[in-house]
Amino acid sequence: MQKFLVPNRFAEKTAVVTGAAGGIGEATAKRLAAEGASVLCCDLADEPLAATVSDITAAGGVAVSHPMDISDSAACDAAVQLAVGTWGGLDVLCNIAGILRFAHSHEETDQNWQMMINVNLSGTFYLSRAALPHLMETKGAILNVSSTAGLIGQAYLSAYCASKHGVIGITKAMAVEYARSRVRINAICPGGVDTSMTQKIDFPEGVEFDLVMRASLANENCTPDDVANLIAWTVSDEATYVNGSVISVDGGVAAG
Repeated sequence: MQKFLVPNRFAEKTAVVTGAAGGIGEATAKRLAAEGASVLCCDLADEPLAATVSDITAAGGVAVSHPMDISDSAACDAAVQLAVGTWGGLDVLCNIAGILRFAHSHEETDQNWQMMINVNLSGTFYLSRAALPHLMETKGAILNVSSTAGLIGQAYLSAYCASKHGVIGITKAMAVEYARSRVRINAICPGGVDTSMTQKIDFPEGVEFDLVMRASLANENCTPDDVANLIAWTVSDEATYVNGSVISVDGGVAAG
């Protein structure tokens, strides 16, 4: 568990966190649980997901493992209902799960394009749609993880950029629509983060790496905890007037 936590900031609150088997999702689930939240941890990878929940419970937190495919709308409905049925309500939804694939745009396949849209964009919408009726009751919050690829163009990432730009569109549209219901909906845009996803990138042949490196200014990536710190603040009551915001966590990449 991390240091310098705000004690009990999420006491008696319930959160659903996707992508909780590793990276930003794991760090966020652990952070919210350490501050008192009961967390439904969701991911497709069941064994790493179980390890996240084991770590949380061993540290005295409350969490339940829920393997699921977020591209399945019925599975998204079921996840929200499980959280509500287990703990009596829902206060926070963190849409973090995502996939990344590089390809030359002229060689992109229908299958890869659709998979990127299904997971990164449709999954975010399906879970938000399922959660909103409950979040209106609790005056809760949604946090969507987009990317610097949702703000700027990045070479060999047409499908990823399209999905992450879409996440920002969903965020802004819903933020306006539900502002009077007191549901806050924000997005953050990480740049390079030291996760298993970024460590196992399979570049296609012929990539011009100077174009790829335009998406990085620093010599090292940030950590999942760096991003989880911002997520925890954004969904907490300390950010009560932050709504419809798109916040970069990228070392200044999107500022250029």
